[in-house]
Amino acid sequence: MTTSRTRISKAVIPAAGLGTRFLPATKATPKEMLPVVDKPAIQYVVEEAVTAGLSDVLMVTGRNKRPLEDHFDRNYELEQVLRDKGDGTKLARVEESSDLATMHYVRQGDPRGLGHAVLCAAPHVGDQPFAVLLGDDLIDPRDPLLARMTQIQEQHGGSVIALMEVDPASIHLYGCAAAAPTGEDDVVKVSDLMEKPSADEAPSNLAIIGRYVLDPAVFEVLRKTQPGRGGEIQLTDALQALASDPSLGGPVHGVVFRGRRYDTGDRGDYLRAIVRLACEREDLGPDFRDWLRSYVSEEM
Repeated sequence: MTTSRTRISKAVIPAAGLGTRFLPATKATPKEMLPVVDKPAIQYVVEEAVTAGLSDVLMVTGRNKRPLEDHFDRNYELEQVLRDKGDGTKLARVEESSDLATMHYVRQGDPRGLGHAVLCAAPHVGDQPFAVLLGDDLIDPRDPLLARMTQIQEQHGGSVIALMEVDPASIHLYGCAAAAPTGEDDVVKVSDLMEKPSADEAPSNLAIIGRYVLDPAVFEVLRKTQPGRGGEIQLTDALQALASDPSLGGPVHGVVFRGRRYDTGDRGDYLRAIVRLACEREDLGPDFRDWLRSYVSEEM
């Protein structure tokens, strides 16, 4: 099978998870809609895709995810109220989310893992390469990871995964890559992948983070992939098959990311992400940093 070199325009965002780590806040509110400063986490992810040139976005959702669709849809009543009040600033912010991208939605149905969620996107994606963005990882827009990944995919074909060096003691929390250097400092050639290995089993400290650019050949591999850890179809297993046998759909490369990443996947990191982003905002940062210094000095 030849690798695909088509320019990438489609992004897939799996958003069917239950968000149990944030209960009770996520009992009736999708975790993707939890605010990070003053925007829901999912909007940062869509903005990242659009900034990288991916204007066609498919969300793979599940039950109780209707607020995601509502957020990216028009709210004519609210817009009219703001227009009548002459509040152009708030009106622009409301309209921003509905004008970001061409949005599509598909239901995953059974929550059978990330690999299954990606497979649900096959009819929409078709036979062209596409990106997958996980909502728990927010990438700072000043560090254009996804644009770099699409560049590497267009150069080499196949698939590209995002990697980050982590403390070896933490590698069991991630998928892990065995990789060899290339002629580029931030690019490696992936030969093997393991899902959440122990520190003793891990082939490196290169952890997979939530950005992928995938050749459409991954769909056929996913259809043949048996459920793995947790009884779920693991995307890592399909990528491992592609890395082991490039004839299935081209090579697998990794981009080693050394930029700013905000993890909203657990409560502590979610709070730290909010503080970091608020501190860096021009409109909020100065006052917030002053308050934070005062608060920390009092608590010490």
